[in-house]
Amino acid sequence: MTSDTTPDLASVIGSNLPYLRRYARALTGSQETGDRYAAATLEAILEDTHIFEATESPKVALFHAFHLVWASAGAPLGEPDTRLSRRAQDHMARLTPNTREALLLHAIESFHHDEIGAIMQIDPSEAAELIEIAQREMANSVAGRIMVIEDEAIIAMDIVAIVREMGHGVTGIARTRTEAVALAAKERPDLILADIQLADNSSGIDAVNDILKQFEDIPVIFVTAFPERLLTGKRPEPAFLITKPYSEDQVRSAVSQAMFFSSTETLNA
Repeated sequence: MTSDTTPDLASVIGSNLPYLRRYARALTGSQETGDRYAAATLEAILEDTHIFEATESPKVALFHAFHLVWASAGAPLGEPDTRLSRRAQDHMARLTPNTREALLLHAIESFHHDEIGAIMQIDPSEAAELIEIAQREMANSVAGRIMVIEDEAIIAMDIVAIVREMGHGVTGIARTRTEAVALAAKERPDLILADIQLADNSSGIDAVNDILKQFEDIPVIFVTAFPERLLTGKRPEPAFLITKPYSEDQVRSAVSQAMFFSSTETLNA
């Protein structure tokens, strides 16, 4: 690759790196391990940029490069960051092989079946089948109580409708940090879905942190139009993050994963 195109490649990698790190963390179960393999991917690309010449999508090429590095290392999981992470890894062992990768690539990173095939080096039809298997295995695993922190009424009602159709209960909807803390204290949720900008200019992140001081082991899914505020490289970062505008599949997938991998004794298996 010539020096004229190198700056463009660096720009493309830089713009997609937060999303690769998000994927790597979710895939390995550990932020530290995910970051380590993301960094190893960048090192491999610096040594050989030809992988970017095999596809028209630089993002697909970046994720494919990651998969090559991760798979060559034996597709390792990381040392759990928390008790939730440890519980997540215990659940991972129950999934059909390769389904988690396919589901994450599709529902969280919004890759199409042909792109997933290119990343994982499988046929698009196999990618579609793996996604269906993962969705079925996760959705049928657990049901619980979900709390929604969202100040936009239409979005809040949409999210509530989706999770109720999945068989989960809803403890309520909070529009501000104060409402969220009070709602959680009234009824402990098994999962929180939270926006980061709330009605009174308070922060959904602060609301979640306040709640987690009371209940440490509650998984959280952030739903935001500003993912860059959370994917900063600073720790801790969220394991589950959905970007607005979201799709129903993204919500269903994230909720199923969070419930499946982080399920507590209060959930109905």
